[in-house]
Amino acid sequence: MRNILVIGAGRSSSSLIKYLLDKSSEENLHVIVADVDKVTAEDKINQHSNATAISLNVFEKEDRQNAVKNADIVISMLPARFHLDVAKDCLEFGKNLITASYVSKEMQTLNTDVKAKGLTFMNEIGLDPGVDHMSAMQIIDRIKEKGAKMLLFESFTGGLVAPESDNNLWNYKFSWNPRNVVVAGQGSVSKFIQEGKYKYIPYQKLFRRTEFLHIDGYGRFEGYANRDSLKYRSVYGLDDIPTLYRGTIRKVGFSRAWNVFIQLGMTDDTYQIEDSENMTYRDFTNSFLAYHPTDSVELKLRHYLKIDQDDIIWDKLMELDIFSKTKKVELKNATPAQILQKILMDSWTLQEDDKDMIVMCHKFGYEFEGKKQQIESQMVVIGDDQTYTAMAKTVGLPVAIATLKILNGEITKTGVLIPIDKNVYEPILKELENYGVKFTEKSVPYLGYNPDKL
Repeated sequence: MRNILVIGAGRSSSSLIKYLLDKSSEENLHVIVADVDKVTAEDKINQHSNATAISLNVFEKEDRQNAVKNADIVISMLPARFHLDVAKDCLEFGKNLITASYVSKEMQTLNTDVKAKGLTFMNEIGLDPGVDHMSAMQIIDRIKEKGAKMLLFESFTGGLVAPESDNNLWNYKFSWNPRNVVVAGQGSVSKFIQEGKYKYIPYQKLFRRTEFLHIDGYGRFEGYANRDSLKYRSVYGLDDIPTLYRGTIRKVGFSRAWNVFIQLGMTDDTYQIEDSENMTYRDFTNSFLAYHPTDSVELKLRHYLKIDQDDIIWDKLMELDIFSKTKKVELKNATPAQILQKILMDSWTLQEDDKDMIVMCHKFGYEFEGKKQQIESQMVVIGDDQTYTAMAKTVGLPVAIATLKILNGEITKTGVLIPIDKNVYEPILKELENYGVKFTEKSVPYLGYNPDKL
């Protein structure tokens, strides 16, 4: 049996583990699922005969190294900041490694040693990053191969709630780490290039600079800029492209309402609120507003942010119970962002019968034989249930497919990699189609010069 070690049995690992177990008999696999909570690992393998669940604290070096030594290949589904120790173990013991996370500077420094040992450390092979890289490069390479010149590349991804489970005014529920949603965009300026002009959006303006998208069969959405789109010029071989923009998808109206929390300061994660555990949600909201001897908290907030009583934003705020006199924060020494996260989880946690949805949209503008043309590529995936979510599918399946192809010698390139090579992305995208992760393409009029965007 060939041992595959999966470190981390969180929500995104369910489809990954199922794929490997479904293939285990024909591929002679034994899947070892390691998690700090052994029960969580046991739930994921569901007593499968070709799997073992183990308890593993990744901070216990000896235990971690023993687990790595006994594996033929290692998958790390840990939070990104914990990959490095696992990577160093894999380097020491000569094991290939797969992660769904962005390549950190520390991970990149291992590249020379990884190559020297003939190993493959495949990163950014989840959803975003991952499916976005592969699906984009497939079309970019195709456009370049026919001798066309790339003029525009825009890419958007969103983890959302499926239409049949969309029952709140925000048209949103958490399908991944809620903390990442609350602090999205902080700590850096969003950068991109539009018609040859560099553009910068500071955090406090990020959610008021949106772009509309139409997803076939699902209607209108909006996108706001990701942190640094510019770094993908060299990654995708688009150093001279005039327009490159990467963004996050939400339903129309979300960003304008979310901006209320930013303007109040509720998304700040840099300081702690005094006596937070004894606060009501109303106390928390009031802590960001000026004192007034007679005005209510509601009235003060409306006046401060100039929100009319009949504005849909007001209805959205009321729906979240941020003015509740009875609901308690119950978090000690909490930051504003942590408290906001708790409030949102009351309303935005996926319920047992809810389904999530992943939406991805790419736009490719190019010039060929003197004519400017554009392609749109779209993907929509709906989750099956609370275990096999759309997020788990689109993150976990590419990881699993890549793992098996590396193990079987179908992917042989060495070093610290991301999946932008044709020999990597073509077979993975083809197999993903069997699991409903499929893009549709159409030709649309080229966007061209738009002075309103400059």
